[in-house]
Amino acid sequence: MTKRMFIMVGCVLVLVAALAFGFFLHIKALMASAPKQGAQTVSTIKATTLEWQPQVSSVGTMVAVRGVDVTTEIAGMVRSIHFKSGQDVKANDLLVQLNADADIAQLNSLQAAADISAVTLKRDQAQLAGQAVAQAVVDNDLADLKSKKALVAQQAALVDKKTIRAPFAGRLGITTVQPGQYLNPGDKIVTLQTIDPIYVDFTLPQQQLAGMVVGQTVNVASDSYPGVLFPGKVNAISPKVDPTTRNASVEATIANPKGQLLPGMFARVNVDVGGVQKFLTLPQTAITYNPYGSTVFVVGPREAKPADPDAKDKDGKPAAPPPPHPNGPDGLFAKQVFVTTGQTRGDQVAILKGVEEGQQVVTSGQLKLKNGTPVEVNNSVEPANSPNPTPQEK
Repeated sequence: MTKRMFIMVGCVLVLVAALAFGFFLHIKALMASAPKQGAQTVSTIKATTLEWQPQVSSVGTMVAVRGVDVTTEIAGMVRSIHFKSGQDVKANDLLVQLNADADIAQLNSLQAAADISAVTLKRDQAQLAGQAVAQAVVDNDLADLKSKKALVAQQAALVDKKTIRAPFAGRLGITTVQPGQYLNPGDKIVTLQTIDPIYVDFTLPQQQLAGMVVGQTVNVASDSYPGVLFPGKVNAISPKVDPTTRNASVEATIANPKGQLLPGMFARVNVDVGGVQKFLTLPQTAITYNPYGSTVFVVGPREAKPADPDAKDKDGKPAAPPPPHPNGPDGLFAKQVFVTTGQTRGDQVAILKGVEEGQQVVTSGQLKLKNGTPVEVNNSVEPANSPNPTPQEK
């Protein structure tokens, strides 16, 4: 009985070993027949040194050099309107005439009284020369004439307020005032804005104020005009930093001859700081940003490993050098390196460390690469690499 059990156990073990060996041969055949990874197609660019104008960026708001809501100082009925909405006007141009008939009549009455006082004064002065009246009479006449003239001037100023004029040159807004409408003091008639030139107000952190001086060049971009830059100059820097935000206000003047920029518009502001510098630059698409650092893939031929002088073959002779690793069809492979990035402008980023000038860097296709992957370069389609990109949509 025991002998038969040993035979059965032996048969089972032989069967298991046979199955395991067959499975091993099957896996080995599958591994041998598996397709090997071929060369990966990528696009590359040569790392080059370019001139770079350091800039600080901010966002701001367009502000009129002069801007007011034209109102009336006194109440009155609108008799006539002498402008159209959106019209450009000069300083002192007539805008609105209020009804002033009663005021003009009162002015004429006061002027007549002043004229009588002047005649009386002249007559009494003549009589004083003949000692027909006392000096006190002439003095009273002179005081009465001055009082009457003051009343005339006061009434004339009241009549003048019924004529509303442009306080300065600029462009008018849209009005809703109509002839016959009654206006109270302070009622808005129309907005008036001087927009050529125009200001842009923005803020900068206190750490960026060291390079700021009056007269620096600024370039303003607006979403209303994609791809258009409006140059200008810094004309004022606030002498006080906001203690809450630690930012300082800066004002720049922008030429606006076509009236494209309007008060209240959002603006992106770039300020040139310092002199022109030179940086090694790459497209931003070439950089892979990771929590442990930024990397790029550099493309180049693989260096052959030197032979070990102490290595011997089976016959005891010096061993032959190892065969070179396979490269791509162009004899190239990818190598991942860490880089230190600096400032950015448009599609470009400055590389401070990690890449040397002239090296070929992968700009697209990094996701399918790892260290030692053979590559094939195809630059028929290249990523954007412009310092001042413009939107493609029109």
